[in-house]
Amino acid sequence: MGSQTPVSYSVVLESRPSAAEEVCRRILRELEDRGYSSDDIFAVHLALEEAFINAVKHGNKGDMGKIVNLEYTISADKVEIRVVDQGQGFDLTQVPDPRCDGNLFKPSGRGVLLIQAYMDEVDYNETGNAVRMVRYKRRPV
Repeated sequence: MGSQTPVSYSVVLESRPSAAEEVCRRILRELEDRGYSSDDIFAVHLALEEAFINAVKHGNKGDMGKIVNLEYTISADKVEIRVVDQGQGFDLTQVPDPRCDGNLFKPSGRGVLLIQAYMDEVDYNETGNAVRMVRYKRRPV
């Protein structure tokens, strides 16, 4: 089983959808090295991609002159990721539920729901331009 020493990393990324690919691979590799399950790795991968795309598309409004800050800490029992964009933020209570009839066939609007479904803790800052996500390592049953 891999290292038990926590690893932390912080990076400033360009505001373009593919900018997080390398750091995403690094995070997934660290999780695998620490014995996280395939379910944990899938959940973190999905949530990270959704949070980063939301930061680029909705937060920074596709402005490639802006940046996205990404920080993570991985320990033996949890992974914590923080994604911060330079946008105006949003009010979580105003995000329409994609499961409601009027939203079922809209091509977007599921990212926040997916993040909440796959991560154990999800917190947004007061402005709404930063998300903190935590996934606890699952124990084999």
